[in-house]
Amino acid sequence: MALGPANRIAVINMKSFEVEKYLLVGQRVWQMAFTPDEKLLFTTNGVSNDVSVIDVEKMKVIKSIKVGRFPWGVVIR
Repeated sequence: MALGPANRIAVINMKSFEVEKYLLVGQRVWQMAFTPDEKLLFTTNGVSNDVSVIDVEKMKVIKSIKVGRFPWGVVIR
């Protein structure tokens, strides 16, 4: 779940609906998308002008990629 101005995403247990972990990403998370194999999750961080790459299995941010101004959406092929 993207937490927008909190600069984090929440990892939610889908059975209990409890938050398992918070991951710090860039400023103002707007959109998220998984790779087709669901091993990576990308978040667009509008105010910090970057995209965070998250290793889903490890529940860890592995990279931040600088992009243009105010990235709003992300599409994975």
